[in-house]
Amino acid sequence: MAKKIEKTNAARLLDKAKIAYELIPYTVDENNLAATHVAEELGEDVAMVFKTLVLRGDRTGLFVCVIPGDKEVDLKAAARVSGNKWSELIAMKELLPSTGYIRGGCSPIGMKRPLPTFIHSTALYFPHIYISAGVRGLQIAIAPQSLVDYVGATVADLVL
Repeated sequence: MAKKIEKTNAARLLDKAKIAYELIPYTVDENNLAATHVAEELGEDVAMVFKTLVLRGDRTGLFVCVIPGDKEVDLKAAARVSGNKWSELIAMKELLPSTGYIRGGCSPIGMKRPLPTFIHSTALYFPHIYISAGVRGLQIAIAPQSLVDYVGATVADLVL
């Protein structure tokens, strides 16, 4: 008998909004929380596995960038699209109090409070992408436009 997958807050919010998605479990390696590991576990192209990063801008405060798992965020580009002069990744110790999520389980859906969200343009190249479901070991497969629409994201070029 297959183990029942516990729905996360992010999944419940998508259910409430009647947005199609699929929950995909994977094996967590506490020593390797990288999106590349998640992609390997899913048997998917890492370009389809997006990571959620929380940044701080000098003018707007916190905002979110959702980028391909094998890329690095371009801090200058992120600052520009978010209306800031500069931006930086927040400290790991700020992640849980700011979002309600831990490293390796941060989802752009269902943060403690909505934050301006920017999704890298390559997301729209795929019929679906993977994002964290809000816990380690569980991904959400979702149509990228559905995610953009649900979180009110801006699509932009965000990576180096």
